[in-house]
Order: sequence, then C-alpha cells, then structure tokens
Amino acid sequence: MSEQVSILVVDDEERIRRLLKMYLEREGYEVEEAVDGDDALEKALANDFDCILLDIMMPGKDGVEVCTQLREEKMTPVIMLTAKGEEANRVQGFEAGADDYIVKPFSPREVVLRVKAILRRSAAYASVDPGAPKDLVVYPHLMIDHDAHRVTAEGKEVNLTPKEYELLYFLAKTPDKVFDREQLLKEVWHYEFFGDLRTVDTHVKRLREKLTRVSPKAAKMIVTVWGVGYKFEAGNE
Repeated sequence: MSEQVSILVVDDEERIRRLLKMYLEREGYEVEEAVDGDDALEKALANDFDCILLDIMMPGKDGVEVCTQLREEKMTPVIMLTAKGEEANRVQGFEAGADDYIVKPFSPREVVLRVKAILRRSAAYASVDPGAPKDLVVYPHLMIDHDAHRVTAEGKEVNLTPKEYELLYFLAKTPDKVFDREQLLKEVWHYEFFGDLRTVDTHVKRLREKLTRVSPKAAKMIVTVWGVGYKFEAGNE
C-alpha cells in the first residue's frame, strides 16, 4: 500500500492501548487511540481507518453499540477485543458487524497477525485495474462483482461486512463443494490454528438474514450440510 496504514485502537485501559500501539507501530502502521465508545465513534466516522481494534466492554457506549452505529455509514474492518469469552458476547459482536474477535488476555503478536490478514484482503480489493475484465460471479438470483466488492440479489444491493462478503464469495466461487467449518476458518479467516467454530455459524446466519431481506431465493443458496459444514448450491430455489 502506497499510503501509510492507519489503525484506531479503542480501549478504556491505557496499558492495553499503549501495548497494541507499540506493536503496531513497529510494523510501520500509524496508530490513533480512543479511550471510550463516544470518542471511538467520532474518530471512526471522521477518518478513514484501515482497521479498528475495538474493546467491547467500556463505560458508556460499548463496543457493540459503536460497531452497530459505524456499520450504518462505513464498512471499516473491525476486530473486537474483550475480556469475556462467552458465546453470547461473540455472537453479539459478530451480529453488530465485527469481522474478527480476540479474547483477552491475548498475545500482541497474534493481534498483529490478525490485522495483517485483514489488511492483505483489503489491499487485494483496492488494487483492481479498471481496464481489466470484470471478475463476476453470476447466478440467477445473485451477482458478486469481486472487482467492486459488491453483491446484488434480484438487482438490489446487499450491504455486507468485509468478512460476510469474503465468506459468500468463497462459497459462491466453488458451487456445490462442501466445506467443513475448519476449512472455512482457514480459508476465509486464515486461521492456521484451531479457531472458534461458532464464528463460522454466526457469520452464515447473519449472511442468510441479510440476503433474505432482499432475496429469500439467494439466501437459500447457502446450504447447511448437517454434520459437515456448508456449501453454495447454485440450483437451489
């Protein structure tokens, strides 16, 4: 990327902000801090950050509220940080539009790797040659314009988070092939270690909900293969 990558670190604990800032600046990233939810939302809306590290549990406006309001205007990739590892908190974060989730205590190196993975994918979407042939995935009820990072169902645009988009594109470009949850974590989330399988289920659920609002037929193309995982069924009506 030609311009310096900018990252917003949001946490009410100064030591965590300083730790993450130190590790991220070592990678050459420009880091801005926010101390609470109101501060975070104001900065996130006023600036075009490449990634936001967002603590869930904060006084006042929490991370879920911030992410929900941010998603009304921007699709900036968001990695949630939280001390709570319960399933309900993970689901809440994902449903608000988060792209990834890290439970405290965490390794700063792991956070850096997760940020790098998101930035690589964002850079890939941005480095499209306008004169090149369009990269389209087309089905009767659904079209994915990968160059524009745009999804339409029945001709209407579907607003997806970056991770929801990646999951849909990955499944749709290989129709009728079944992927188990471990494969999807590796290919879509780029986790080389054993991750949280609920991450996949939550994103599939959210993706189906968003597609259903525009086209129930498009939503039914994402098929659950019980006991195995998921597939994209091109002929599913």
